Amino acid sequence: MLRTVVVVGTLLLGVGVVAAQQDQVDKTQLAMKSNLKSALTLLDIVKGTKPYDQAAVNAALIELEDVGKRFPVLFPDSIKGLKPKGDYYASEKVWTDRKGFEGHAASFAKAVGEAKGKIKDLDTLKATFPVINDECKGCHETYRIKNS
Repeated sequence: MLRTVVVVGTLLLGVGVVAAQQDQVDKTQLAMKSNLKSALTLLDIVKGTKPYDQAAVNAALIELEDVGKRFPVLFPDSIKGLKPKGDYYASEKVWTDRKGFEGHAASFAKAVGEAKGKIKDLDTLKATFPVINDECKGCHETYRIKNS
């Protein structure tokens, strides 16, 4: 009887750990999708497919900066090697080159923070957006893998 209780308890604990890991993967994926949505908002304005809207620009920048500052905690060791549903997943380099990853995150958050004070109209958005976009792409090229 005691052995059965121990086995069941161990199984429940294991299920709880797996569920917590999946929850973190889902949170990370949600944050990245939020960043994509914000970046696309800015890109659509830059391309002229949406009219310039300072409130939308400000909201996108606030979201990008918030997620950028949270990047290191969005990728804890507990999710290393897990592949979420979707098109992309985090490369092992997120964990094996943690200093580089955190440097990219800080650089991205800094670029977005600086952009918040500069963007006041379409021309300043067009001048500033490439810096933000390059920060995104730089991290993605190193720390993201496409699912096959």
